[in-house]
Amino acid sequence: MESIRERLEEDLRTAVGRLRQMGGAVAVEELPGAIGDNSPFADEVDEIQANERREIGFATRELLVDRVNRLSAALERLNNGAYGVCTECEEPISPARLQALPEVTTCVRCQDRIERLGRQFEPSEDELETVSEDD
Repeated sequence: MESIRERLEEDLRTAVGRLRQMGGAVAVEELPGAIGDNSPFADEVDEIQANERREIGFATRELLVDRVNRLSAALERLNNGAYGVCTECEEPISPARLQALPEVTTCVRCQDRIERLGRQFEPSEDELETVSEDD
């Protein structure tokens, strides 16, 4: 399990490093230009391209933040002894899947069901029945 811990920590360091690099680069691009003839966006095409670059930067940063959160949660599960167990069905996640995606929280079967049904954050029918039976 130690190699998994090292991989998660290395992936986390890499993602955090990329976020820090982006933070500086994006912050400079976000500075508003002067309005008028001397604007750096005097040409409308340049303005559109700059906006696209900024939006891509925001999207990339958001993906990196999500990955940092998933990696941190995986390390927490590793510390708590819950790493490698599917959060949906509580069965072990295959070692090959964990090797490919060390921060993954679901087995292939549950992930396939989630993607097919588009219910990533909704409770399963079994969970809903349990809640209604407790009432």
